[in-house]
Amino acid sequence: MWRLPLEAPFEEDIELAVIDDEGVHALVFPCQRLSYGWIDAVSGEILDIHPTHWRPWQNRRCDDSGLH
Repeated sequence: MWRLPLEAPFEEDIELAVIDDEGVHALVFPCQRLSYGWIDAVSGEILDIHPTHWRPWQNRRCDDSGLH
């Protein structure tokens, strides 16, 4: 079940969904919420995103966003 970004836990791998020019989609890599923003949990790169919702990370195939 998807939840609001404000409810996301800190420093845990989660799946984020965003809205961009292509519509709503889930990111294909785990992310983490930190006190200063969001990071790619694999690379540690700071992300310039505004997530719309999140859910616990599970290894998913890239084409299985669950947002249908």
